[in-house]
Amino acid sequence: MPSARAAIFDMDKTLVRANTGIRYAQWRVREKKMKARELARVLGWSVQYTLGVVDAEAVSRFAARTLTGIDEQAFAEECLGWFRADVLPLVAERARAEVEKKRREGFVLAILSGSSPYAAEPLGKELDIPHVLCTRLAVSEGRFTGDVVLPLAFGRGKVELANVWAKDHDIDLAKSIFYSDSISDLPMLEHVGEARVINPDPRLSWQARRRGWPVERW
Repeated sequence: MPSARAAIFDMDKTLVRANTGIRYAQWRVREKKMKARELARVLGWSVQYTLGVVDAEAVSRFAARTLTGIDEQAFAEECLGWFRADVLPLVAERARAEVEKKRREGFVLAILSGSSPYAAEPLGKELDIPHVLCTRLAVSEGRFTGDVVLPLAFGRGKVELANVWAKDHDIDLAKSIFYSDSISDLPMLEHVGEARVINPDPRLSWQARRRGWPVERW
C-alpha cells in the first residue's frame, strides 16, 4: 500500500501571485516579440479560464504551433531570463513558508501546473520542490514539433498525471494535500485527502463555502 504523503501545489495565483501566462505574453510584447492583438487573445483566454469555460487543449495546441521549429534549449534559456525578472519577485512569502512547513513535516513536495516546464521547473528549483508535473510540449531532435503531450495538466488531466506520479513514488493521494486557486482544479481538489483553497476565483470560492473548505489568501 502507498505510504507517503504529498503536498502538491498549483502555480499561478497559488505559489505565484499572478497568472504567469499573462505575464509572459506581456513580457513578449515589451520585448517586441509579440503583437498587442496577440496579447488581447491571451487576455481573452484568461477570462475564459477564470470562468471555467476555456478549451484548454485548443489553447495549448495554438500556443505550441507558434513554437514550431524553435530550438528548445534556446527557448528554455530565454524563459529563464523572463522567470528571474518577472516571476521570481511574485512568489508569495506565505507560499514559501507553507512549502518549508510541509517539508519539515515530511511531505513529498510537488508542483502540479497547467503551465509549461519552462516556467514551472525554474519555480521548482527556486523553492527546492523536486517534482514538477505540468503541460509538456512535444520536442523532436531538440526542436518543438508544434504539438503538445497528452494528457494536459488541466482539469481531469491533472488527476491522470497525479495518479501516475503517485504510483511511481509510493504516494497515497488520500493522505495528501492539494493547493489551488482555480475552479478548473476541482477534480484534483476532490481527489486528495485535504483540499486547500488559495486566492480562489469566484466559482471555486463558492464551492469552498458549499463544501466547508477553508479559504486562504496568500
